Amino acid sequence: MTDDSMEARRAVEAIVMVADEPVAPGLIAQLVEISIDRVEAVCARLAEEYRSEERGFELVRVAGGYCFRSHPDAESYVKRFVVSGQSARLSSAALETLAIVAYKQPLSRAQVSAIRGVNAEGAMRTLQQRGLVQEIGRDPGPGSARLFATTPAFLQRLGLDSVDELPPLVDFVPGAEVIEALEASLMADSRPNPIPEPEDGSSSPAPTHGPEDGSGGVVAV
Repeated sequence: MTDDSMEARRAVEAIVMVADEPVAPGLIAQLVEISIDRVEAVCARLAEEYRSEERGFELVRVAGGYCFRSHPDAESYVKRFVVSGQSARLSSAALETLAIVAYKQPLSRAQVSAIRGVNAEGAMRTLQQRGLVQEIGRDPGPGSARLFATTPAFLQRLGLDSVDELPPLVDFVPGAEVIEALEASLMADSRPNPIPEPEDGSSSPAPTHGPEDGSGGVVAV
């Protein structure tokens, strides 16, 4: 097949269209019988054509391969199509656990639990069942704990080509001004409330424990 033929372009489109997962450029090159560099060029040209024609879908590279996905501008229409509750959402605990694995991988269940401050066994099982986290080996240290990392399905869901494209953690850390304001607020809240003065400016009378007996003393009650 000629590298620059229309047949090669149509073949790339057809392969990516029927694939359930992102297709690696190396595999496309073998199937279409062109070089990997040519595959990259064809995909780049196709992606540009879809953008210029303002299609409702786009060709993107995620998880090391190419796939079609709906255009972000059409998100509202896609949401209408998707039946509410058709796919169960991850709980906040599972999302927290997934974030820890994504940024600290590879790590063991015990390490995830230590970072979260609570047992992460249930959340880890959920993530494995969803295909977002997988076991990748054993820790060479004592105990040989199982190590876990994110899967290609995780990258595909987030539209990333690799975990290197995750936003840096510093983007989620509040600035020094915010932290100082928070500390000042906490210190102010911890101070004891002052005793209010009488409106006429006079001093507050000393507390007594009972009615006076007329001799200056206080009758016990």
